[in-house]
Amino acid sequence: MKKKKNRTIEASKLNLDSEQQFHDPLFQKMEQNQARLEEIFSNCADIMFKHYTFGPNQADQAMVVYCSTLTQEQQMNLLKDVLQDLVTHEVGPAATIQLEEVVQFFERKGVSAKSPQIINDFEQVVHHILTGHAIILFNNWDRALSISVLSVESRSVSEPISEAVVKGPHDSLIEDLHKNLGLLRARLKTPRFKIEAFHAGEVTKTDIAYCYLEGAVDRQILEEFKRRVKKVRKKEILETSYIEELIEDSTYSPFPQYRYTERPDVAVASLLDGKIIVLVSGTPSVLICPGLFVELFQTSEDYYNRTVYSTFIRLMRIVSFVFAVSLPSIYIALSTFHTELIPTILLEAIINAREKIPFPTFVEALIMEFLFEMLREAGIRLPRPVGSTVSIVGALIIGEAAITAKIASPIVVIIVALTGIASFSLPQYNLAIAARVIRFPLMIFAATLGLFGLMMAFNLLLLHLTCLKSLGKPYLEPLAPFRLKQMRDSLIRAPLKVLLRSPRKHHL
Repeated sequence: MKKKKNRTIEASKLNLDSEQQFHDPLFQKMEQNQARLEEIFSNCADIMFKHYTFGPNQADQAMVVYCSTLTQEQQMNLLKDVLQDLVTHEVGPAATIQLEEVVQFFERKGVSAKSPQIINDFEQVVHHILTGHAIILFNNWDRALSISVLSVESRSVSEPISEAVVKGPHDSLIEDLHKNLGLLRARLKTPRFKIEAFHAGEVTKTDIAYCYLEGAVDRQILEEFKRRVKKVRKKEILETSYIEELIEDSTYSPFPQYRYTERPDVAVASLLDGKIIVLVSGTPSVLICPGLFVELFQTSEDYYNRTVYSTFIRLMRIVSFVFAVSLPSIYIALSTFHTELIPTILLEAIINAREKIPFPTFVEALIMEFLFEMLREAGIRLPRPVGSTVSIVGALIIGEAAITAKIASPIVVIIVALTGIASFSLPQYNLAIAARVIRFPLMIFAATLGLFGLMMAFNLLLLHLTCLKSLGKPYLEPLAPFRLKQMRDSLIRAPLKVLLRSPRKHHL
């Protein structure tokens, strides 16, 4: 306990030092600034220092500091370009430039074609170096110039991996936050599209932005979101899911309270619908807040196809969710407690298939479900060319071997396979995970009390859903509380001439 306490004290001391050690102003002498920066960036092999002499005096010296892993080397002959492009037309030829003229120019003008920024303390210098800027320090000047030279390789815009569609745009968001915001801005050419950005974490300083459409977003939900997102600022955020867990209403609920997307058209449609979206640098996933239960069954392709087809597919997804959650538990309840509800011919087939099976129905179904989940997880973790082959071949071989060895009956293998297929048809991956988690408690209820236990479990599940909220908004809306106008885009998809209108407040 004492050791743990000491670690906590050391960690808090480290955080305190990290907050206070860079607030000192820059020195007049360039050598002192270099010594301080070398102390701050000790053992950092990618921090480079380049020295230059300009003007007629040897005392007219300058230094460029930059991070080589964030820039391209050919961009780093900056001083000559800066003096020629920014100063020459004001103070004369570069060969005769005096330091006083340089200082007076930048303090008077401040910016030019290359848009440098004047900074005056070590905190700003460190932040700018680590975000892809080159810092120019002059001898006998207690300020510095910062010029953006960021050059980091990033993935180009391509088709979305997790949300493949047949009809509709085929571009996806990437790991570059600025490019992602550009893809959104290109689709929302209005000043009502608001972007608020901040940094999170003392070490990672992750760039995070949240966006909303003014006039469409509910102000109460926006204020609640801003209140919750304040706790994110001091956390080390690496991915959007970190923010989801930090701001959600119920951490231990199996149901996702927010949605994800990698598609810019889905993000824009959510903004038009009054949602708030969160983007994190380094990840293509966008968090959509708040997320309602009925929205987890919707896809962008619903609005690119005809109304009848979209409604049919959406209802099919809802039925698939019910199957993915309850199909094994219904089979266990019927075959164990309520055989009179099974047609005679089907019951005879089940009894014949279960002959010489050494396990009860519940244990048999549990084993097969567990094996199926193992195969699914193995298919995800293995390299892509191998993963699909292993999962398919593994399922076929294990299923056939289990039937031959009388470990499982064919009907259970069929039930487990149908359950897996049903979960694959759900558009949101986190909803499919929720179905996998809920399935096992329902099987226990069904094996204990039959259909009565299953009804108890469903009632508890429904009670949980009615109590659940997302950013303070009822999770089952528009079903509970019932909103008739919003039902036109919930279980069904009404024609676009009814849905498309100028974005307004959500409650109107």
